[in-house]
Amino acid sequence: MNKADIGLIGLAVMGENLVMNMESKGFTVAVYNRTVDKVDKFIEGRAKGKNIIGAHSLEELIANLKSPRKVMLMVKAGKPVDDFIEKLLPLLDKGDIIIDGGNSHYPDTQRRTEYVESKGLLYIGAGVSGGEEGALKGPSIMPGGSKEAWPPVKPILQGIAAKVDGHPCCDWVGEGGAGHYVKMTHNGIEYGDMQLIAESYILMRDMLKLSNDEMSKIFAEWNKGKLDSYLIEITADILSYKDEENKYAIDYIMDTAGQKGTGKWTAMDALEEGVPLTLIAEAVFARCLSSDKEQRRHAEELLGKNSPKAPEDKEQFVKDIENALYAAKVISYAQGYVLLRSAAKTYGWNLNFGGIALMWRGGCIIRSAFLGKIHEAFTENPDLENLLFAPYFANAMKEAVPSLRRICSYAMQEGVAIPSMASALCYWDGIKTFSSGANMIQAQRDYFGAHTYERTDRPKGEFFHTNWTGEGGDTQSGVYNA
Repeated sequence: MNKADIGLIGLAVMGENLVMNMESKGFTVAVYNRTVDKVDKFIEGRAKGKNIIGAHSLEELIANLKSPRKVMLMVKAGKPVDDFIEKLLPLLDKGDIIIDGGNSHYPDTQRRTEYVESKGLLYIGAGVSGGEEGALKGPSIMPGGSKEAWPPVKPILQGIAAKVDGHPCCDWVGEGGAGHYVKMTHNGIEYGDMQLIAESYILMRDMLKLSNDEMSKIFAEWNKGKLDSYLIEITADILSYKDEENKYAIDYIMDTAGQKGTGKWTAMDALEEGVPLTLIAEAVFARCLSSDKEQRRHAEELLGKNSPKAPEDKEQFVKDIENALYAAKVISYAQGYVLLRSAAKTYGWNLNFGGIALMWRGGCIIRSAFLGKIHEAFTENPDLENLLFAPYFANAMKEAVPSLRRICSYAMQEGVAIPSMASALCYWDGIKTFSSGANMIQAQRDYFGAHTYERTDRPKGEFFHTNWTGEGGDTQSGVYNA
């Protein structure tokens, strides 16, 4: 039998679907799973008659691979990845490649790349987005790690990736943990998109008292315009879906949102980078708040239930929600790209921001027509400081922000929580405010801790301390954190 082009470890749904995708694109794949009966079941089931080789041990898997040998891990992030690396290293030769296609945290990928390279092998951390369907039909793939590993794996990864206008939604991101960092940021933006849609749903359900079918039609209509995206599309489907008892499924789903941690990682890294990723952070906190159903029940009983009144012009309110959702979405992506730019500087990555938008245009969960405009913005100006400064988005925001302001004002007045939309508006207003109130914060810090401050009438980088009480003297804090 011919040897395989690539080996894959981990036959859960994502792993199986990636294997079927690879085989359908003309690649021969060898597979292994720690529970070996899964291998037999797969080979005798979905993989029967396909160019897929089952292996009952890692040694057998490696023996069935062409050189340079390429092994892709589709296992749970964390210790299982490290465990498999240790098991694979003695079996592989110089120049062979280990690929982690799971949701690993980028510092782990950074560490693993250095470690595997020190053993004479190559390593790739590839963010894979698109869920089960994407894995089978074409995901978005964001590879990073050992640059020398890219040419041998490029035909396979680009071959199985989603295509938009003939372009694969997969390209080299950068060295070290760059690929998983971009995937992490993608997931953070996904958290923001989902929360914004949930807030739009709540506004229509609780304030306008629209039926599920009415809301489904609205989302379906939005999906034909500037909000055209996978998440808007599936929201329309979800709202209209009835179960076997002819009940709307959405009405019986517990409102406690789970999370696997990638949104939290994004928010935490934004804090480390000093980037105001406010919308995504609020989306993460909204999931945290949702998880304590009993506390919310107690608060509603003790503090009173909100009873929002519908606005007089319901048709205009729906239009305002559409524009508010769009404006907040722009701000979410703008913040995400500021984070990517900051991380690229920190880690020395040469990220192609327009190229990242292309990778996200198909296959992944946040895929949307909107990303084409982001690609155009960075193509026109690769050094674009903030997405809001691109002419297209600057003009779009000027048109959409009045709706965002009306929605936030009315929701707050009527007691409807829309934290991510509200944070988007605060960011918009804050970034356009040249003279903020932070001078008061600096004065307070200097008053109680002698932390010093800069002056508007002196050169930047020159720091001053005031003896506010007449008792503090000239002693200053030794560290100044801008």
